[in-house]
Amino acid sequence: MRLQRTGSFLAAMVLPNIGAFIAWGLITALFIPAGWLPNARLARLADPMILYLLPLLIGFSGGRLQHGFRGGVVGAVATMGAVAGSTVPMFIGAMMLGPLGGWSIKKLDGLIEGRVPPGFRMLAGNFSAGLCGMALTLTAFTAIGPVVTQLTAALSAGARWFAQAGLLPLVALLIEPGKVMFMNNAINHGLLAPLGVAEVKEYGRSVFFLLETNPGPGLGLLLAYWLFGKGAARQSAPGAVIIHFFGGIHEIYFPYVLMNPLTILAVIAGGIGANISFVLTSAGLAATPSPGSIFAEVALAPRGGLLPVLLGIGVGSFCSFVVAMPIVRRMKAGESDGQAINRAVDEVYRAKAASAGVPSRLSRLPARIVFACDAGMGSSVIGQSVLKQKLREAGLEVAVEHSAVSELSPLTEVVVSHASLSPRVRAAAPRASVYAIEDFISSPVYDELVAELRRLAGE
Repeated sequence: MRLQRTGSFLAAMVLPNIGAFIAWGLITALFIPAGWLPNARLARLADPMILYLLPLLIGFSGGRLQHGFRGGVVGAVATMGAVAGSTVPMFIGAMMLGPLGGWSIKKLDGLIEGRVPPGFRMLAGNFSAGLCGMALTLTAFTAIGPVVTQLTAALSAGARWFAQAGLLPLVALLIEPGKVMFMNNAINHGLLAPLGVAEVKEYGRSVFFLLETNPGPGLGLLLAYWLFGKGAARQSAPGAVIIHFFGGIHEIYFPYVLMNPLTILAVIAGGIGANISFVLTSAGLAATPSPGSIFAEVALAPRGGLLPVLLGIGVGSFCSFVVAMPIVRRMKAGESDGQAINRAVDEVYRAKAASAGVPSRLSRLPARIVFACDAGMGSSVIGQSVLKQKLREAGLEVAVEHSAVSELSPLTEVVVSHASLSPRVRAAAPRASVYAIEDFISSPVYDELVAELRRLAGE
């Protein structure tokens, strides 16, 4: 659980800035000498963005997670010290110094709280942030920056050795199970993205951007359910294919693995097959595609590199489908339905909530409901759409929003989230009624929540 929280925190620093990463990736793919539209003048934008803009954005986001906007400012200032004291993209340093800056000013604010006369609070606040930022910047410039430069070089060399030794395809043994345990954002943005960025600066493309974002393994699994599944799993698979492959929301296929754990072998096989193809054809992308949609994969492919990317995705889909097919065909209708499993898990989590003193029933009609997920841009968007539709059909006018767990307000009244995130949701919003689901499309919890809201609306 601690590892998952750490990974989620790292991902939360990167995810809000994905648009900037994609902008840099598109500029790189288009205008560098090996790009689609080579332009020496415009290509000069790439280095300042990767060396300064992106690390500073990550540093700001990390500090903001610790202590709001004020923490973000100090986190960015601290990150600048490491950026100026190094010659490589300082993403690892930003992930360290951003939260450190936010935490430091948070502690400093706590020490001076109540000790400064009202007329001097603004002066004290500005100078405390300035002095804290200066101290961290000097430390980062003289010590942290050079150390992280060596660490980044060592990690890059290790990653290259791993690839040259022919072992890269085997990372699917770790990545695919990790994704299904909802660590996909942590793996991609917390681990693989920094390695990929370093490679792009040197080679113009990186296979690390494909290892987790490849939609092939999930596509093969969903196609097997579509053609050979039974019950609700088969009926929902076509919609899941569209959301997964074209929308890039990979979380949609995770419940299909969880309802039949043997199918994890299928997505692992798909990952290994795709990675072998990527390595043999020297496939790579110019930036991390987020979400992992086929459209994003195509848009970020470098010139001359589109066919290897598509081939690897196709190989991954085929391998996953072939392995999943006999497993799915052997399932009984009751096993593939998944409703009983979802209902049992939901009941367990509500029982735990009740034992912890968390309200299980609402006392009044809420003004809004928040659907929370790890990143605030993936499964929560799916859940928001499904819940909105059910509320419209019930004639209820309750706003439904989507959010990252880390950005939940402590005053939030109602939160819907995946069951694995419930402990974090309750920590972030202790007053909220938490509704835990396992299936984003057809969980019975949606209907239970709507029924509860209709009861409150009629009172």
